[in-house]
Amino acid sequence: MPRQVPSLPQLAPLVFCATLVAGCAADSNSRDGLMNDVAHKIEPPVARIMPEPVKSPHGTRIDPYYWLRDDTRMDTRVLGYLADENAYVDAVMAPLAPLQKRLYGELIGRIKQDDATVPYLERGYYYYTRYVTGGEYPIHARRKGSLDAPEEILLDGNALAAGHEFHQIGAFEVSPNNRLLAYAEDNVGRRQYIIRVRDLDTGKVLEDRIENAEPGMVWADDNRSVLYIEKDPVTLLGFRVKRHRLGTGAHEDQLLWEQQDESFYTDIVRSKSQRYIFIGTESTVSSEWWYARADDPSLEFKRVLERERDHEYQIEHLNDRFVIRTNWNAPNFRVMEAPIATAHERSTWREVIPHREDVFVHDFEVFRDHIAVAERSAGLRRIRVRGWQGGGETVIAADEPAYTALLGTNVDIDTHVLRYTYTSLRTPTSTYDYDMRTGERRLLKRDPVLGDFDPANYVTEYVHAPAPDGARVPISLVYRKGTPRDGTAPLYLYAYGSYGSSTDPVFSSSRLSLLDRGFVYAIAHVRGGQELGRRWYDDGRLMHKVNTFTDFIAVTDHLVQQGYAARDKVFAHGRSAGGLLMGAIANIAPQKYRAILTDVPFVDVVTTMLDESIPLTTGEFDEWGNPEQAEYYDYMLAYSPYDQVKPQAYPAMLVTTGLWDSQVQYYEPAKWVAKLRATKTDHNPLLFRTYMEAGHGGKSGRFQTFHETAMRYAFVLDLAGARP
Repeated sequence: MPRQVPSLPQLAPLVFCATLVAGCAADSNSRDGLMNDVAHKIEPPVARIMPEPVKSPHGTRIDPYYWLRDDTRMDTRVLGYLADENAYVDAVMAPLAPLQKRLYGELIGRIKQDDATVPYLERGYYYYTRYVTGGEYPIHARRKGSLDAPEEILLDGNALAAGHEFHQIGAFEVSPNNRLLAYAEDNVGRRQYIIRVRDLDTGKVLEDRIENAEPGMVWADDNRSVLYIEKDPVTLLGFRVKRHRLGTGAHEDQLLWEQQDESFYTDIVRSKSQRYIFIGTESTVSSEWWYARADDPSLEFKRVLERERDHEYQIEHLNDRFVIRTNWNAPNFRVMEAPIATAHERSTWREVIPHREDVFVHDFEVFRDHIAVAERSAGLRRIRVRGWQGGGETVIAADEPAYTALLGTNVDIDTHVLRYTYTSLRTPTSTYDYDMRTGERRLLKRDPVLGDFDPANYVTEYVHAPAPDGARVPISLVYRKGTPRDGTAPLYLYAYGSYGSSTDPVFSSSRLSLLDRGFVYAIAHVRGGQELGRRWYDDGRLMHKVNTFTDFIAVTDHLVQQGYAARDKVFAHGRSAGGLLMGAIANIAPQKYRAILTDVPFVDVVTTMLDESIPLTTGEFDEWGNPEQAEYYDYMLAYSPYDQVKPQAYPAMLVTTGLWDSQVQYYEPAKWVAKLRATKTDHNPLLFRTYMEAGHGGKSGRFQTFHETAMRYAFVLDLAGARP
């Protein structure tokens, strides 16, 4: 018999207190808009019910739509149902085709199609990426010694993608002698990369071929050994570091290191000094690093410091020491250094950048004379610079209340110039060179926005909303000047809130299509992210996950109460783990949202976390909890969107997924939508689009992305009262 599981109100009664301040019912405007007119005339697909028991140590649940899971992606019943859902989307949104076409034209019309990145110099070559007009994919190129030298094309993404519905270059690395290029490509969307090698002198691709790999790879100093990470074919976790020697078969590759714990992810990188190769492995709460000399023929890896629970650290090499970012006795992290020979003895570590309660250390960049630290203060990303020999510290200045400053591409360890990027909700990404000795900064490029865009026409704000438990939730806002603050404007509210991943206020030219039509755009920096430090993350995971949902609802209420948004025109959006947030608020407070939009949503929490054969599940236990334990099982079940669908009115919803998604399997949203259709009591549109040639990131190609955005915006604008 199933166990009695506590309901969400028992876990977080304040959630439901907030919903008492009811706005209009979710179904009150269900017949507004062109889309709704069609939706009421067409019967949506109905998924058959085929009860399947899902067993756990705590009882058996019955899943009526478990049959929609097909790991082969070849079951004709499943593919037929997904095709029917796609056809339904096409039919319902057909009246919006003129609006969608216009939006697509706006989106690509702002893009400089033949744009290029700012070049950087490495081992005598200037490297950059450029696009051609009409091209979907990037071209990676270089010039020797001077920007006036002839161009050498390393990879032409358009040529490589020819004949493929999906294509992605995951990473590429040039050999130390500058003559060979290793690159990883994915033609499915499953993130099982194939590594190939190109001879840059002849342009020919060698016969070497490594399958089912992570995208990252490094060269050893012999210029014929490529180190890469092999994936487990079932869990898709990278777990073996291997050495491939050019001219040999992949079956002959040498095993150098193997991961023994399936809750850890693995990466391989080369030190900035180029002297070492690092293997980094980490879980949600622990990490461990290994190092080997890049010129060592045996490539013998030594451990820096043995992994231990609740200790996270990362390393970089400088002169005779390792520089270490660590949370050892420092929840918000600090930077330390240790001699290479004794780095395995923590007693020899010396503090460089101290821990602070109000500053979270994200990352750092080492130079011979300086260190640049990427940190977060009061929720915003900034960069602090200091010399190794003292002389004070400098925080690079910003001129806006909500902004993001990030470390750029800095490959030269001997320079005094730091490259970084600056952006905000109204300022396009801007690349700067900053002289760490004088404090002078030089703007190299600001991403162009074609048309009549002027950042002075927009206002950005950084405000806070009170959460039910008294926490103050940051909100980044942007709107066009003249947008009324009288409670009549539509609101587009985005959030993520998991894995400690923060959603920074960055520019998007696509967003102008909403702002110029009177929308307010906002980012809710809810708990589960790391905007306010490690504690902000810890308060939004495991047995505190419900805080993520109550924070988002609190932000919604606050923006309505403060006149930023109309009570009946709030549109919520989240993707992946942010889709879990969307599913939760749909169940908890559906009347507060005119529509909910979610891409590749993680909505079947308990069933997925019970199944360790599903890719990436084992690495998630420290994020959500292990449902083998009753405490976590009950808690997850009480908020799992799929399990908590109930007979009530839901807002309009647009749900998308990718058939080949390796992060959130397509059948999670498929099952969720099927259950919503069979259970909800309203007549609002519920649309479900499966991209049949895509994975977690959606379709490949820069213009395909704009088609998706145009569809999303057309859906929102129609419900908000816009017309083609």
